[in-house]
Amino acid sequence: MTTKPPADPRRPLTLRDVSEASGVSEMTVSRVLRNRGDVSETTRERVLEAARALGYVPNKIAGALASQRVNLVGVVIPSLSNLVFPEVLSGISQELEETGLQPVFGVTDYNQEREEAVLYEMLSWRPTGMIVAGLEHSDAARAMLQNAGVPIVEIMDVDGDPVDSVVGISHKRAGLEMARAIVKAGYRKIGFLGTKMPHDHRARKRLEGFEAGLAEAGLTLADKEFYSGGSALLKGREMTEAILKRSPDLDFLYYSNDMIGAGGLLYCLDKGIDVPGKLGLAGFNGVDLLDGLPRRLATMDACRREIGRRAAAIIAGRSESGLVGGERVELTPTIQMGDTIRK
Repeated sequence: MTTKPPADPRRPLTLRDVSEASGVSEMTVSRVLRNRGDVSETTRERVLEAARALGYVPNKIAGALASQRVNLVGVVIPSLSNLVFPEVLSGISQELEETGLQPVFGVTDYNQEREEAVLYEMLSWRPTGMIVAGLEHSDAARAMLQNAGVPIVEIMDVDGDPVDSVVGISHKRAGLEMARAIVKAGYRKIGFLGTKMPHDHRARKRLEGFEAGLAEAGLTLADKEFYSGGSALLKGREMTEAILKRSPDLDFLYYSNDMIGAGGLLYCLDKGIDVPGKLGLAGFNGVDLLDGLPRRLATMDACRREIGRRAAAIIAGRSESGLVGGERVELTPTIQMGDTIRK
């Protein structure tokens, strides 16, 4: 079956596109997609396969509004428990405050099937635009975004091939710069601890950049500790205890985020470990949580509020570059040395 998207990528897909791709009438396509009427199972499967391959999403407001658009901006993020994303949402809301556009958000929990379902539902309401965290999507999700007919801004990460516009930082570069800082401080036996691995693609890219930075100095990671679940102070303590029991000669621990890094710092202080003399620590994100710790954890600012603001500006047509579509905004995070890396 041949499934070609429309020649104009800004034109939303229609029943006719699915009809041509599946080789059945528009009426039959409509019956299948509305789950109505007597249609053979073979025909039903052919229509659904064509719709999925094209990225077709039915229009829930068809005929209801002259503009065929609502003043909503769909925002798709992987987590609300991660302290990063509430700040991103704050930046989006702040930028859209006087535009007449209202952000609505969905959460995927780093699950591609869940992302497909959230995108399908949001796009069926024909929003003014979509802001989506990350560059990695299933084929079906990417097809929906490519054929949405509205501005798409992928955020947080610029290491990849965006559908339309992208706003974020290079996580590979962030990992590389942190490795260079750690090596410069004299640490040599280094471990990495990460949560939501391997589904957190941005953490994975930071690890790739980090390992590349160590390789510049002729070093490799001495140990790794991964956890597939979410981030929490307690999990950070548990992961730190596990890796240090396994590799007690480590002199530095690099965490995929500040939450588990903070848990690791509390564990080390509780056990009387000399930080940063015997053991250095660093996280990622630069969240406000760090302000309440007994010592300032070394980290890197992820520019999260500015990412949200700049993405919303593109959707609202207030981009600083003046471009319409296809914009690339790469922000530069900075290392905050704190009290957990030797001076």
